[in-house]
Amino acid sequence: MSNTTVKSERAATAVAEHLEALILEGSLQAGERLLPERELAERLNVSRSTLRDGLKILEERGLLTSAAGRGTSVAPLGQAAITDPLIALLARHTEAADDYLEFRGIVESSAAAMAATRATEIELARIRDCVKRIERAHAGADPAEEAEADAELHLLIYEASHNLTLLQIMQALAGVLRSDVIQNRSRLFSVPAIRELLRHQHRAIAEAILARDAQTARQAAEDHIRYLRQAGREIREAEARLDLSLRRLNGGGAGNRAAGTRSAPAAEN
Repeated sequence: MSNTTVKSERAATAVAEHLEALILEGSLQAGERLLPERELAERLNVSRSTLRDGLKILEERGLLTSAAGRGTSVAPLGQAAITDPLIALLARHTEAADDYLEFRGIVESSAAAMAATRATEIELARIRDCVKRIERAHAGADPAEEAEADAELHLLIYEASHNLTLLQIMQALAGVLRSDVIQNRSRLFSVPAIRELLRHQHRAIAEAILARDAQTARQAAEDHIRYLRQAGREIREAEARLDLSLRRLNGGGAGNRAAGTRSAPAAEN
């Protein structure tokens, strides 16, 4: 093997390791498209052939995917497990929804505390901007935008925790997180007092992180998820009572009964 080949292999490995580190730390996220080959090679200061070899290494590891005419993208890492049919099955059961929020409470309280001590000034600025986005959406009565900003704030906190395992798991769960936030918002948003309380809770978490107060950040995150769990239970219980009333009203959809009436008992002979 020539020295040129050895150097080329080492350079390709270095490219692969660099990109792998960007994926691990969350700078390159699942599904994100890489720069065009020419631009990326210039950015990394390597030849295009070396870049291709480095990308091939990561494709073989399952970290990158490529398609003709579409370039190279980060693979949908972790999403296969998160979208497993078992996850969808669990999501349809109320007890699993409560378990998911319990999990979030454990994780997010720790993430908020870590973010308070580990966040960089750049990350603090992003959290501050996200809170402003929530405030604007709240003032404009835009529930969809407010829900998206809500989900973004939680993900920013995970990034600011600087725990790579936690970040990767929660980024893989990002779709579930957004769905959870939006569903909660759609059911809770119609109550002005609750909507205001949620805004205050998010602001309390962010302000504690911005103040570098780990204990207050942890408690604020715990309080927020505890409230969501309680509110979710109350909503599900109210919906169950309503469903039961409607079933009784129309015979469960199986009886030949006019709405609001009951069949008379059969007369005795």
